[in-house]
Amino acid sequence: SPQLPDGQVLPLPSVILGELGKDPQNPTVCFYGHVDVQPAKKEDGWNTDPYTLTEISGVHLFIRNLYGRGATDNKGPVLAWINAVETFRALKLAMPVNFKFVIEGMEEAGSLGLEKLLEEENQCFFSDVDYIVISDNLWLSNKKPALTYGSRGNACFFVEVK
Repeated sequence: SPQLPDGQVLPLPSVILGELGKDPQNPTVCFYGHVDVQPAKKEDGWNTDPYTLTEISGVHLFIRNLYGRGATDNKGPVLAWINAVETFRALKLAMPVNFKFVIEGMEEAGSLGLEKLLEEENQCFFSDVDYIVISDNLWLSNKKPALTYGSRGNACFFVEVK
């Protein structure tokens, strides 16, 4: 947990670990997403309150545009995976993979505490993971989503100047 300059220790938000399916014939896919956001104010250029998800009709009647802080980074992609699982279940279709979910609330601050959790759960929760999908990316245009197929890693540091 991070410590403030006055010595106060702040608790970290919980990381959600979930799993669905344990079929040994299926591969296990671990999905990562985050639900925290960067700060925003309406004065920053928002037409609506950034913290109230607002639907604004698109050009076509069947297109729904949702505006709100975190709608694309990264709550939308998290919900897309959850909705995909829900669709399989609603249609009574067998899941082609076993799912493991890691959903955190500290990504925008460098994923504080996540590395420790990954190390602690490496031999247990993550032991049977075959693939990892990092669902934290952007759309290249209104019609082209990005597909992230590799990551270089993360480097994080702090500098204090006195």
